Amino acid sequence: MISLAKVKEWTLENGKRILKVLQYGPKTSKVSAPFGDDSNPIKDMTAILAETGVNGEPIILGYINKSQIAKVGEKRIFSLKENGELSSFIWLKNDETIEIGGNLDFAVRFNKLKEALDVRDQDINAELTKIATGITAAGGTYTPTPISTDISAAKNDKIKLS
Repeated sequence: MISLAKVKEWTLENGKRILKVLQYGPKTSKVSAPFGDDSNPIKDMTAILAETGVNGEPIILGYINKSQIAKVGEKRIFSLKENGELSSFIWLKNDETIEIGGNLDFAVRFNKLKEALDVRDQDINAELTKIATGITAAGGTYTPTPISTDISAAKNDKIKLS
């Protein structure tokens, strides 16, 4: 039998999350989740509770999402503050974009940016050499300092793009 129950509190015991739920009186239940998924519901979420073949050992299969906004073919992973307000999200959209926490800015392809800046540095250095030649021809002296733009501090090795 599968039924719905309200989440009241939780504990961790030996690396397993145990929920106390309210369903015809208080019950405790282990939480089932896909491999690699570790999430903790906020209080008063509606849990989907199922009985198992072992008497007195129900299991939580999932939760009722109150804010479903993903469109056909999309996947949205999110976290909530304890008051139920959205905290952060990753949204895999069906237009081949990914939003991480919002859509106000753009991620940068570091290698492409570095290549473009290296070419720009070469162009500037070539112009500085021409300027130095002109100043010398006019009787003055000018030794240009080569330009080199270092953006290595902006590189994030943990996030990769195609």
